[in-house]
This record gives sequence, structure tokens and C-alpha cells, in this order.
Amino acid sequence: MAAAKRIADEPAFVLHSYDWSESSLILEVFCRHQGRVALVAKGAKKPSSNFRPVLLPLQPLWLSYALAADGNADIHTLKGAEWVGGHVMPTGDALLSGLYLNELLLRLLARSDPHAALFDAYTGVVRVLASEHGDALEPVLRSFELLLLRAIGLLPSLAAQTMTLAPLQADTRYTLVPEGGLRAAAAAERAALPGHQWQVLQHALDDAASHQATVRACAPVCAELKPQLRTLLQYHCGSPMLRTRQLMIDLQTL
Repeated sequence: MAAAKRIADEPAFVLHSYDWSESSLILEVFCRHQGRVALVAKGAKKPSSNFRPVLLPLQPLWLSYALAADGNADIHTLKGAEWVGGHVMPTGDALLSGLYLNELLLRLLARSDPHAALFDAYTGVVRVLASEHGDALEPVLRSFELLLLRAIGLLPSLAAQTMTLAPLQADTRYTLVPEGGLRAAAAAERAALPGHQWQVLQHALDDAASHQATVRACAPVCAELKPQLRTLLQYHCGSPMLRTRQLMIDLQTL
């Protein structure tokens, strides 16, 4: 009988966990080299389990797990989990924002499809969320939304109009819409940006250090970007509405 293949010391984050039995959990994790992976953590709910205090969202981990002998199983077996350390759990709005990003990754990433650069960007965002982030919260969220859409092939070029490929005019306002990509904005559309600002965003995405560059490019235009990106993301996530997004809306109405 062939020995099970083992993935060892894999950088990862827990995106979500589900009850599997009275004592075990199914985990959805985001790994740097393996992409989104489902794992069973046997006995993780037991008070004596070493997994219990470690398998938390928004905490950097090193995971080890065993694949089935044929490598085709959808759910693999967690063998080890170690907290990397470095920051505390985000709280308040930052915690809710982190759970929102986790839900996006769950809804949009295919399993076993690695995105190392996106993982590194996510790591940076989580570090900001756990810090005294101040005004950095909105730029890192908008930046990650752009990087996620680009990584999975759902972001059109921001340097030209999508349908016609016509170059953008510096002072003409354009809006990003789900079915039409980037197009000239109607006079009544408030969620739009001038052509030169879309080009700045595209240049930042093309930068070798795209995460930091995109954060800087997003900072002055977060208010205009937010509704456009949220609409585009919800469109690709499909129905129902993102749970974290609905929770944000409900909290704002209290």
C-alpha cells in the first residue's frame, strides 16, 4: 500500500470551519503553495486538542497534512498546525473586514489553484487589520479586492475602455460595471473615476511590488472605488448576498 503524501510546513490561514462530528472540524484554508484546500481536523473540538487554540481565522499558521494515496481526495487530513505569531487577532471593524475577505476567497477561489502573490498580499492585509491601522483600512481592502479580481481573471484592463479598447481620456470619467467592464460614465453616475486615475491604478497593478503600489494608488480614490468593486464582486459571487456584507449593512442601520 502506497504511503500517503504529506504536505509539510505550509504557510496558511484558516478561512472558515464547519462541524464535521462531535469532536472534529472541516477547515477551509488558504495556503501559499497549494491554494484553497479543505482539511479534516480530527478531534479539534476536544478540550485537550492541540489544534483547538490554534485553528483561528486571520492568524498566520504553518500546516502539515496528508493527502490520500491517489491525491484525488477533496478533503485531506490535518496532521499538524503551528501558530507563526507576529500579531494579535483583529477586533471591531477590522475583524469584520477580515472575515469579509475570507468570504470572498471562499466564494471566488477554486480549490487547489495556487496564488502565491495573492497569499502574500492577504498576509499583508491581515497584518494591517491587526495593527493600529487608522486610515490604512480602506486602501488595503480596496487594493486586495483589485488584486483578487485580477488574480482570477475577472478584472479588465484599467488602461482602456473594455468594449471598444479605446484609450482613456485623462479628464473623462469612467465607471467599472459587471457586464460592460470599464466604460464612460453617465452624467448621473457618482461612482466613477477620471481616466488618469484608472491608469494610475493599472500602473500600480503592473508594478513588481503590486500590493504596496496598489495600496498607495487606492488611497485617494477609495470612496469612488468601493461601490464599483463591491458591485463587481457580488456579481461574480452570485446569489445570495455575501453574509459579511449583509451584516455590515445591518449594523449600519442600528
